Amino acid sequence: MNVFITGITGLLGNNVARKLTARGDAVVALVRAEPKAEVVDGIRLTLVHGDLDSRDVIDAAVASCDIVIHSAALIHLGWTRMAESMRANRDGTAVVADAALKHGKRMVHVGTVNTLALASTNLATKERVPSNEETLITELNAQVPCAYVASKRASVEVVTERLARGLDAVFVHPGFMLGPYDWKPSSGRMMLELGRGFKPVFPVGGCSVCDVRDVASGVVAALDRGATGRHYVLAGEDMTYKQLWSEMAARMGRPKPILPIGPMLRTLAGVFGDLTAKLTGKETDINSASVQMSSQFHWHSSDRARTELGYSNRDVYQTLDDAAKWIKDHFMSNR
Repeated sequence: MNVFITGITGLLGNNVARKLTARGDAVVALVRAEPKAEVVDGIRLTLVHGDLDSRDVIDAAVASCDIVIHSAALIHLGWTRMAESMRANRDGTAVVADAALKHGKRMVHVGTVNTLALASTNLATKERVPSNEETLITELNAQVPCAYVASKRASVEVVTERLARGLDAVFVHPGFMLGPYDWKPSSGRMMLELGRGFKPVFPVGGCSVCDVRDVASGVVAALDRGATGRHYVLAGEDMTYKQLWSEMAARMGRPKPILPIGPMLRTLAGVFGDLTAKLTGKETDINSASVQMSSQFHWHSSDRARTELGYSNRDVYQTLDDAAKWIKDHFMSNR
């Protein structure tokens, strides 16, 4: 089978392409520039050159393939770059979805758990309850509407609108992924930063940690047997950032963080980040949107994917071990 895929140089796209190659499929990948040889080494691959707005290039590539996996996205957790994020994530998705609809190809759209409801709190037990694909979004469990969240929600709406016109599409929503082939790096940046020096404080929220190799298997399973129009959460182990940062720091040879980032420090960090963005025209990773997000609990249930797709997760500590080794080998060595 020939599979058209976007985002092959990203963490998930690269792992999906390797899963497809391992089972005998051929990959046709959209790239803006020629990737380094090591990034695509071992993948049975044909490259087509263009951006997500290269409608003719994408149309021809989709026509030549049996199925489409749209994994590319612009990730910016902040208030700026909204227009740029919409062009990439909403409008780029429209181009891919239009081509899939035109040529009658099945499409797997890679969303994110950041388009879903946050975890809620059981008032009787005070325990946090992970959300799922059907959890109603309210003021109490809504995500921060930053550029990434808003544009990824818009991308889901784009695909949903085309379902009514006959598009055969499935949605997958990964959690916080770690693992090998994180070439840029993306989520591995968190581990890399913890490895570069002692961080005494930690965010007070949490996320659902999963292995990118397991998520890639879930994407391929959705391709094969996901129900049209169905949404599947591909998450993993729900951890607080205190737990996650402690485990990451230990694997990177650093002391564990010891203090939570309190309300006053969160407010100051957000205000300082937003002010810096206004003065310099460049928004850093520390801004009021990212600070708010790090204080929320992004915990999600993957029960539907486990039941319908056979999705499963390896031990999270093995994932952390493998991710740390990848980061150290590729970004902290003298190679």
